[in-house]
Amino acid sequence: MSGVFVIGQSGGPTAVLNASLAGFIGGAQRAGVSVFGLAHGLEGALNDSFIDLNGLDENTLEQLAKTPGAALGSSRRKLDDDEYARVLAAFRRRGVTGFAYCGGNGSMWVAHRLSLMARDAGYDLRVIGIPKTVDNDLNGTDHAPGYGSAARFLALAARDTGLDLEAMTTFDDAVILEAMGRDSGWLAAASALLKAGEDAAPHLVYVPEIAFDEERFLQDVAAVHKRLNHVYIVVGEGVRYAGGAFVGSNGSDNTTDMMGRTIHGLIASAGLYLARLVRERLGLQIRYFRPGNIGRSLSACVSEVDRAEARQVGDYAVQALARGKRDLMVALKRHEGGSEPPPYGCEIGTTALGAAAGQHRPLPREYMNEAGNMVSPAFVDYALPLIGDVPPVMRLPSPFGDAAGRNLSDNRT
Repeated sequence: MSGVFVIGQSGGPTAVLNASLAGFIGGAQRAGVSVFGLAHGLEGALNDSFIDLNGLDENTLEQLAKTPGAALGSSRRKLDDDEYARVLAAFRRRGVTGFAYCGGNGSMWVAHRLSLMARDAGYDLRVIGIPKTVDNDLNGTDHAPGYGSAARFLALAARDTGLDLEAMTTFDDAVILEAMGRDSGWLAAASALLKAGEDAAPHLVYVPEIAFDEERFLQDVAAVHKRLNHVYIVVGEGVRYAGGAFVGSNGSDNTTDMMGRTIHGLIASAGLYLARLVRERLGLQIRYFRPGNIGRSLSACVSEVDRAEARQVGDYAVQALARGKRDLMVALKRHEGGSEPPPYGCEIGTTALGAAAGQHRPLPREYMNEAGNMVSPAFVDYALPLIGDVPPVMRLPSPFGDAAGRNLSDNRT
């Protein structure tokens, strides 16, 4: 078939975002469609910055699929109606018949808006969204490519630095790890995926979906420390008090990004604030970690499950556009069946782009325990398959009576 397809990347990059790009380019080559990329999202259309992606060989695509970041350049620019019209005009000039936008819920809103404006203008432009977000808060898909790798990083970071803390209990008392997630706790929860038993790190996990209580938090910390002589805490960067204020914010902090969202970690940092609180109120020696963008970008921690699915959704987007589909988002649907979790697998399909546009999917309450300070087995069943195989760790015989050589390879809580 003939035609011209364009793809753009938007929002925060992930470790597998370029796998979706490679999948799209490869799919376009097989479909006989010309394919171009936008430099820095829709800004590329405004600046007439189209990148020729035709003729890339399979070896190049393989390398691209394993490269973190956003190879086309990303964008968070908020467009006005006049700029949307200019984007459509740029597409018309180049004869664009299909457009794919790879991003999160904000990007899906942009893609949906562009699709509706093209329809109203009588422009036969097919628009499809390719899901991407480490936050995993996209509606209409079981999970978003990018989440599995970021979740793998958080799970490994908590397990391994938890062993570090355990080794240093004659000096250090506590650690707070602050996980990304402005509005959702999917990443903070992932820190417990490799937790092998009640005494293994992390011991406490707090997410934005559950109102934060400082006094209850201090009681939780003190109780774990009394029992183990150390305590490992994970807190989502967006945890809030019952009134809605961010933990760590003094209520007057107006440090925001260009989208009007609070910039966590610059001034309003939940983890740093709580580390100071623990030190002042409980007198514990505590360390504070905030990996931030490292957690969403590190190629060494990529989940192969995540990378494979990211590439598949890119390829499927081309197939959908080639079949004349429009105003849809590619979606992953998990295989179901039986009373026990079936072997993991997903089918790829589509969902209405409007259903994902600008929507936010919170971490379900049943994925946390009753106390709201640790994940539930249901969350582990859901998320563990997404992070791929992880090498186990071992313990030597303990002088405190633990089983000799206890194997920590059982990743379930």
